Amino acid sequence: MNSAKKTSGIFITLFLLISCWITTPAFAQPGNPIADKIVAIVGSHIILLSEVESQYQQVVQQGVSVDEDTRCELLEDQLFQRLLLNQAEHDSLDVSDDQIESEMDRRIRFFIQQIGSQEKLEEFYGKSLVEIKADFKELIKDQLLAQQMQQKITGDAKVSPAEVRQYFTNIPSDSIPYINSEVEVGQIVAMPKFNSEEKNVAKSRAEELRQRVLSGDNFGSLAVLYSEDPGTASNSGELGFFERGQMVPEFDSWAFRLKGNGISEVFETDFGFHFMQLIERRGDMVNVRHILITPKLSQASIAKSKNRLDSVHAELSAGKLSFEKAAEKYSDDETTKNNGGIIQNPSTGNSRFEEDQLNSIDPLLLSAINDLEPGQFTKPLAAKDERGRNSYKIYFLKSRSAPHKANIKEDYQRLQDAALAEKKQRIVREWIKKKSVDLYVKIDEDYRNCLFENNWIKTTN
Repeated sequence: MNSAKKTSGIFITLFLLISCWITTPAFAQPGNPIADKIVAIVGSHIILLSEVESQYQQVVQQGVSVDEDTRCELLEDQLFQRLLLNQAEHDSLDVSDDQIESEMDRRIRFFIQQIGSQEKLEEFYGKSLVEIKADFKELIKDQLLAQQMQQKITGDAKVSPAEVRQYFTNIPSDSIPYINSEVEVGQIVAMPKFNSEEKNVAKSRAEELRQRVLSGDNFGSLAVLYSEDPGTASNSGELGFFERGQMVPEFDSWAFRLKGNGISEVFETDFGFHFMQLIERRGDMVNVRHILITPKLSQASIAKSKNRLDSVHAELSAGKLSFEKAAEKYSDDETTKNNGGIIQNPSTGNSRFEEDQLNSIDPLLLSAINDLEPGQFTKPLAAKDERGRNSYKIYFLKSRSAPHKANIKEDYQRLQDAALAEKKQRIVREWIKKKSVDLYVKIDEDYRNCLFENNWIKTTN
């Protein structure tokens, strides 16, 4: 197994182990059990063949290239996790029930989103949600302990500027990564505001539909015909099970106070005016159906927001305000206004985007900045926000880099991250070498020919 392939093996796959179930809905197929056996023992912890195979299938599904070494890499990652777990127990590390529940809920939400609904998840496992949580509680606890132990091992690691330069110097010239053109972009957003008349019309319509339900009309049929929530209308207004905190506060407040098949009053959220009916409560989760009526913007309201942004544009053009200050003062977008209007890349956590990533953020963004030079901004443009609501935006191009080979001046942060990752891997390898000497490790004969990165076989009995 060449070293290039192994550079990030432990850290990448451990992340998969911590982020996902060991067996995911895509591969833990009922009726297709793996002929199981113990393939390794680390201290008091075992590793099953089914765990390695399930992880292998997960990697395949994610589109990662696999070869004859992949199962060996996955087993080594599992060996590392068990070693972390042994040390966490030795050091008396602990995770609280609240931490376990929070992580459990995060993963449940992820898989419900992937599989389609809570009912489908329960049908897949043949168990209730409560039983699924009970089955995976110990697994989640072990993974959180391993994660906490790894953080304890590498959490204090830092790299100096000299180490970053040395890292870059050690990259062979023909292996220096090529960096595509990247941009930093910003926006100032003006959202049209509904006036009282527009809101009253929508509220009255919602009240009218609620009275029809109270008079005996079928809630689901009215939702199909009249609800303006495109995500639930075709499903008779039904949302599926959710926990407190997943919806906006006003929605949560009604959903968790209803009893029986109770029907709420009409209430307002940022989406419009709703009323709902409780379908079922299961422990800390509820399922409701709702009808949403959204106010309709008048041309006057739309024009008012454009005029407001025209005034901002005039101040920017006259040099009275920087773009950053204008965003902070005038933008209606809470996610960017306190960051000088600059949009963060959700994939990287920084503000740089490759241009082909911009369409996933805003379909207008790439074409809007195409002819701009760094420091320039557009006129107010009609746009849509992430909910499909009308808005006006001024787009700003903060910087644009040319395609280039990585270098210290332009790509210091990227190189710093890579240097730190490499340093953490060195720390982990040294830790494994030290800790595995006195710990019982046994590996099945089928895996004895694996070219592990760390010398696990040396300690095998």
